[in-house]
Amino acid sequence: MFLAEAEVTPEAKAMFEEDIAELGYVMNLSRLWAYQPATKDALFDVLRQAISVERLSLRQRAILVAACASAFGDSYCSLKWGTKLSDAIGAQAAAAVLLGTDEGLSADEHAMAQWARQIARDPNATTAADVQALRDKGFTDAQIFTITVFVAMRLAFAAINDALGVRPDAALRSTVPGAILDAVTVGRPIAP
Repeated sequence: MFLAEAEVTPEAKAMFEEDIAELGYVMNLSRLWAYQPATKDALFDVLRQAISVERLSLRQRAILVAACASAFGDSYCSLKWGTKLSDAIGAQAAAAVLLGTDEGLSADEHAMAQWARQIARDPNATTAADVQALRDKGFTDAQIFTITVFVAMRLAFAAINDALGVRPDAALRSTVPGAILDAVTVGRPIAP
């Protein structure tokens, strides 16, 4: 990343220990967010709050993040969430979401993925017809709001990471399915 290593405060140490317990290593993202662990926690509290009102399944969240991250050009979230999506729908279908073809998704999941890409690429270009397309697939206005908040907050997180040069963890080379690695051609390369 472009910043020097942050001071390891007790809060940062706790974040690092969570990574090690879950993954076996400290994520590059955590090294960046060591500057303000409470800010990261607050951002993820907003995400949890948003999805708790109109529940989004892990599969739906993975579709939304994979679609918006790849459209936005964020390799880190594309790799991580493409892998989560792969666990839910298979590597080829997850790669299709990352590539924007959405093969293997249901009609309502395709509509969600398209909406996430529109938000990532140009939120000012969305129209009432785009929202109506979501309604036509069965989404309520409350669900559309939740999806939009979730995608926008994920984009904020990705923008901070990308702007400050965070590269995907080297360990992802051996843990991400090959179809996902091949599909992620945007953003920063995996760290050496």
